[in-house]
Amino acid sequence: MSMTLPEGVQYSQYSQYCQHSAENAGKPENAKNTKGAEPAEKLRGTEAFDEGVGAMPSWDELVAEHADSVYRLAFRLAGNPQDAEDLTQETFMRVFRSLQDYQPGTFAGWLHRITTNLFLDMVRHRSKIRMESLPEDYERFAGNGITPEQAYNVANLDPALQKALDELAPDFRVAIVLCDVMGMSYEEIAATLGVKMGTVRSRIHRGRSQLRARLEDDAVHNEETQILLRTR
Repeated sequence: MSMTLPEGVQYSQYSQYCQHSAENAGKPENAKNTKGAEPAEKLRGTEAFDEGVGAMPSWDELVAEHADSVYRLAFRLAGNPQDAEDLTQETFMRVFRSLQDYQPGTFAGWLHRITTNLFLDMVRHRSKIRMESLPEDYERFAGNGITPEQAYNVANLDPALQKALDELAPDFRVAIVLCDVMGMSYEEIAATLGVKMGTVRSRIHRGRSQLRARLEDDAVHNEETQILLRTR
């Protein structure tokens, strides 16, 4: 899969937002304002466009507004920073190509749907999620020198929990991440995945059960996992 960006879109843009996003990967997704919760004059960016009270933001503004959320979702789905960055890049490349066809709705939901579908495509066709490597001279995390692994730890993501997530079947993992990490409702998840509500409920229930079973197995020889289970 080619990782060449569209003309005018620089790798430096992605390097900057991926560093910032990696540092925030473990932080819970901020609850989105429901439509109508804020006066129209206070809406900004793509929310204002979706409500019909503003123009579509510039490309730089769009990336700045949504990079953290897309990276956070990709990170939890992929389970490692490098694949999460690749998924994030591919998501924005898809957005760049199809932005002119976007109709006002829920822009963040559209991005999450693209990211999720890309992840499922990858995992269904490859035994290991791995996109074509970026050029050797591309600096992924420029700036303060923090490595993806260090950013992961700084963000306080529990390795046992991520490992258990990684072991779930992709469909279950997606449902759990969208619900419990991204804070999406069952209705939003159903719309994102294009499945029925009953399917969403089933995947979340079975995914949570399998997740807990894996954590309980790990807790037999891992004291930190024992503590994690007591807090859930």
